[in-house]
Amino acid sequence: MDYFIGAFKKYADFSGRARREEYWMFMLVYFVISLVLGLIGIELISLLFSLVLLIPSISIATRRLHDTGRSGWWQLIVLIPLIGLIVLIVFLVQAGHDENAYGVNPKAASAA
Repeated sequence: MDYFIGAFKKYADFSGRARREEYWMFMLVYFVISLVLGLIGIELISLLFSLVLLIPSISIATRRLHDTGRSGWWQLIVLIPLIGLIVLIVFLVQAGHDENAYGVNPKAASAA
């Protein structure tokens, strides 16, 4: 849950890097809450929840792509049907680089 709250602290921060764990835990919590709201059948609250989390989900994906050495603009690859989504998921799953143009490795920074 700390990663989910952490994404709100960096609500529209598109700079820096995000570890794999940070990104995927955020997406897991997002998915579970969306699933629960969908199963309960509260469409209006589910829609508002998705709209509120639109900017944080884009920003954390951008920071995750920065960790792999790519620009956040690579998210637009999902506009290519099917293949684009697969390629984006592969990019998001890859390990981060030690140091790149977007900063130092957050995993190495937290270990030190």
